[in-house]
Amino acid sequence: MATMNVSLTDELEKFVDGKVESGLYNNASEVVREGLRLLKENDEFRTRVRESVERGWAQAQAGQLVDGPKAMAEIRERLHTKSKKRA
Repeated sequence: MATMNVSLTDELEKFVDGKVESGLYNNASEVVREGLRLLKENDEFRTRVRESVERGWAQAQAGQLVDGPKAMAEIRERLHTKSKKRA
């Protein structure tokens, strides 16, 4: 595992120390790794959302639109059908 020195603001240092003191983490490195893992997940999520929006925008520009009320009615009907099957 690589080693890296990181400078933190006083506020972030207290936050990290508090997480370690709480017993949730064994040391500051674990706290930082967890924070970076969550940041990576957030970045990946935002990328997927951005790609979805861009795909939708391209479809809209191409005239591939869906009537909102009709789509909602179809969704409600599918949910109603699924709930009947479960009962």
